[in-house]
Amino acid sequence: MSTRSAGETKRVRLGPEERRLQLITLGAEMLVDRSLEEVSVDDIAKQAGISRGLLFHYFASKQEFHEAIARHVSTEFFTAIMPNRELSLFDMLRDSIERFVDYATEHSASYRSVLRGPASVTPDMADYVNETRGAIADLIVSELPLPPEDPDLARLTLAIRGWIAFVEETILTWMIDKPISREALVDLLVESLPALALSPALIAALQG
Repeated sequence: MSTRSAGETKRVRLGPEERRLQLITLGAEMLVDRSLEEVSVDDIAKQAGISRGLLFHYFASKQEFHEAIARHVSTEFFTAIMPNRELSLFDMLRDSIERFVDYATEHSASYRSVLRGPASVTPDMADYVNETRGAIADLIVSELPLPPEDPDLARLTLAIRGWIAFVEETILTWMIDKPISREALVDLLVESLPALALSPALIAALQG
């Protein structure tokens, strides 16, 4: 009787999209302790219970596979914090921040690895993370009662990008020993945006 080696998964028949997503998800899980470039195609194939050659049926190259992993991580995060446009601007911001904190807490290992771990210095991952930050900033700016030609818009957009970095760093620090409650953390992050932006329009919009 043959035995299956440790770490190898019994092969399960999946549809093309299911298999592709499985491979990407396995790769994302590996970012906890290695850089994107160190994600091993052989290790992924072994865990998925498929041949190395079959993996390249779904991805044209190792580079394409790594790009798919980076895109998946960024998209998953962005989807998790998408604003609810049925809410007022203040409630929309608070709701998104609450989901931001919950996502980071529930996916603490991968969240930390993408921002501070080996994967964070990988060009592809850094590009997707920066794109996600830019998309979040654009979402916030798009909800503000400012015309596109407003001369303060560029400064405000820059301030919001800086605020997003502040949010990321504060959550990372908070997760170490959680010195304040989750609610107090959310309050801090929400209230810091108008304070940092120094924008009367933003303050007025958030106050309803």
